[in-house]
Amino acid sequence: MIPRATYRLQFHSGFTFDDAARLAPYFARLGISHVYASPIGTARAGSMHGYDVVDPTAISPELGGEDAFRAMAAALRQAGIGVILDIVPNHMAVGGDDNRWWLDVLEKGEKSAHAEFFDIDWRPADPALHGKVLAPFLGAPYAEALAGGDVTLNYGDGALAAMAYGAHRFPIRREDYAEVLADGVDGVAARYDAKTDDGRARLHALLERQNFRLAWWRTAGDEINWRRFFDVTELAGVRVERPEVFETLHALPLRLYAEGVIDGVRADHVDGLADPADYCTTLRGRLEALAPSRPADAPGGPAYFVVEKILAPTERLPPTWRTDGTTGYDYMNEATALLHHDGGAEPLARRWAAISGRAADFPPEEHAARNEILTRSFGGQLDAAVLAFHRLATSDLATRDVTAGAIRRALTALLGVFPVYRTYGVGDGAPASDKAVLDRAIDAAAATAAPGEDAVLQQIAAWLLGDGPGDTALAREAARRFQQLSAPVSAKAVEDTAFYRYGRLLSRNDVGFDPARLATPARHFHDANAARGRDFPNAMLTTATHDHKRGEDVRARLAALSELPEQWIERSTRWSELNRGLGEAIDPADEYMLYQTLLGAWPLDLRADDAGGLAAFRDRVAGWQQKALREGKLRSSWVAPDEAYEGVCSRFLEGALDPGRSKAFLADLVGFSDRIAPAGAMNGLVQAFLRCTVPGMPDLYQGTEFWDLSLVDPDNRRPVDFAARAAALQSGASSEALADTWRDGRVKAAVIAKALHLRQDEPELFQAGDYEPLEVIGEQAAHVLAFVRRGGDQAIIVAVALLCAEAVAGTDHVAPPAHWWGGAAVKIPGPLADYVHAATGDPLGRLLRAGTLFEHLPVAAVRLRRGQGSASG
Repeated sequence: MIPRATYRLQFHSGFTFDDAARLAPYFARLGISHVYASPIGTARAGSMHGYDVVDPTAISPELGGEDAFRAMAAALRQAGIGVILDIVPNHMAVGGDDNRWWLDVLEKGEKSAHAEFFDIDWRPADPALHGKVLAPFLGAPYAEALAGGDVTLNYGDGALAAMAYGAHRFPIRREDYAEVLADGVDGVAARYDAKTDDGRARLHALLERQNFRLAWWRTAGDEINWRRFFDVTELAGVRVERPEVFETLHALPLRLYAEGVIDGVRADHVDGLADPADYCTTLRGRLEALAPSRPADAPGGPAYFVVEKILAPTERLPPTWRTDGTTGYDYMNEATALLHHDGGAEPLARRWAAISGRAADFPPEEHAARNEILTRSFGGQLDAAVLAFHRLATSDLATRDVTAGAIRRALTALLGVFPVYRTYGVGDGAPASDKAVLDRAIDAAAATAAPGEDAVLQQIAAWLLGDGPGDTALAREAARRFQQLSAPVSAKAVEDTAFYRYGRLLSRNDVGFDPARLATPARHFHDANAARGRDFPNAMLTTATHDHKRGEDVRARLAALSELPEQWIERSTRWSELNRGLGEAIDPADEYMLYQTLLGAWPLDLRADDAGGLAAFRDRVAGWQQKALREGKLRSSWVAPDEAYEGVCSRFLEGALDPGRSKAFLADLVGFSDRIAPAGAMNGLVQAFLRCTVPGMPDLYQGTEFWDLSLVDPDNRRPVDFAARAAALQSGASSEALADTWRDGRVKAAVIAKALHLRQDEPELFQAGDYEPLEVIGEQAAHVLAFVRRGGDQAIIVAVALLCAEAVAGTDHVAPPAHWWGGAAVKIPGPLADYVHAATGDPLGRLLRAGTLFEHLPVAAVRLRRGQGSASG
């Protein structure tokens, strides 16, 4: 069943299936057709997101278990609402003591029944790790941890269990039980006491015989011999490309689908898989095979299936994967760019370069971050890729003289400029799109390649395309190694490093975004919508997620600065001068990004003299600040936190938000926030309305029915006041009636509900109807975007106001006044000549005046139907 609109819920111990079940009436009233659930498999205790799965075969007891999940699904179904389930095919949580598959591998090594479940290289370049799993979970170097007595034998109930280090457990081989217990259980502690020389030597000798090698956590980037999720050592990659692994990991969601409990799935991080194309077609095939077994009262039609994937600006999702589309980061990028004014690009870039001393444009920042991340965080995976390609090279006489050193240099150059997350060839063939990607990468990499080594770049490309010489199995392994390296390097370098270093305008730095492009013209937005309607009409559309770096309305407010760059530059310069007396100076770039964050996330009801409110806001911003500093990796990092500099930044923030110390700054900040807040709210309403009306399937992230002024996680996962949102809808107030009280957020909820009910009334029109841009005329035509959705005898004209910050700044209105629009109007094209207003039957006329359309709000929808006696078709 294709959803009409989804509502994303983040489940955890503080928000369970029972909580969601009670919200069924609210979701129905809002116009939602499906709850889009975060992962429900058993995750690590206390997980707030569910992606750290330790047992994917069972529903988490912390969330309520399977009985509660089924009860929730039944309550939702009774209200006409289904469930779409987020699944995690790429990785599982490891370390600790809770993943029984991982523990079995540590105990039995290659002989474990789960040895092939995890993506472990049992024969890496380092012979010392042959047949072993590197376990980089120690908080100190191995010798130090051993001498300190931190590594112990953990035993009980008369039987030896495992080595232990803090919360981590490392089962020892069964072959060693007899020797260890030779003197009985009571003597074990004394014989293996690491605080004595003999005990430490005996304990070390025992550890050396195990199927794992304990190591300091800092060794992971260089020496790890198993694939991680990005660079997170607590998340190990799994080999879902193996049929037995696929079936085990998907047994639960497939069973729930077959039983009619869920209607589809969203697959997390598909680019992390060995062969995304094969995975997607396999999963689609399994869903299709199960469809006939669903209960008679379950919704019919194909299962809904989308994938989480970042698309580069020129990249398209392959239709051969047989998905319904992506989860919508590509749309989030397009919709946000639409709200920005290209005229702000140059002055804002110039100001950023002057303040930061860094590049004015984004590409140099990205390139530097890619090279740093590759060497610092993925050295071990790079080694594995080099080894795989070198084995391939030496398997054929034609390439036996391609050295490992040349391969390393070529791979490093390619990964430093790779234009997409990855390619999709499997070593003996590749889609046509791979060649275009590799051609671009080679052209860019050639500029940094050593003289005479262009041929190595070309040879690697040939292997990736399946055209090179050598053993086919080795070619497949080399391609897999490269692709499962390029994707995490892209993610960590761009989203989790460069995005925190580049501060031209933070509203253009978010998951799936292209910060190099500040704005997009309306025609580009129209073209993208038309293409989606043609190729992926059911793709998910989102503007907020559990992973966003700042809330949709933070971005919408900051977007207004692109229309007012000089005002922003003047204000931020003044703030820096006002705050010079706060003590130790922070880096000007960090200060500039802090001011953007304060302005963008400033609560609409927060006063400059509200000490309690300011303290609460400070704590939220402090979480962002620490994460930004550490992700940026310039003055601090997660690996080596610079607590002294972080303290300087924290004290600066504390002083800036102290009404006793920064009265003038706070008054000026609040004044400017009040000035641009109407423009931000206008952008937020436009963004929400477009998401619900353009081709695709709208997704609403929990709580964002009201203004979403959240920051990066965990701030964007705070508890939602559902009671307030339900009360807002129950009041029955129209969006127009709430326009003058927009600050409390109810108007946004009303606009969303109105749009979703349009979809509910005309599902076929929105799911399969035509999308046609409409011409706008008049002196303010550039400030209106309009289109028509048409199907059968029904049509809906949608119009929104764009880039009107100058018109609403300093007012208390979220739409420009009627006189501002002058003669701006939407032209009615010939194909709509025989349509009439659906409610009144009045003729449509030839123009829709902007001043009338936007009398109260910056969004409008005009419902039409064919006039009586007109031809149908």
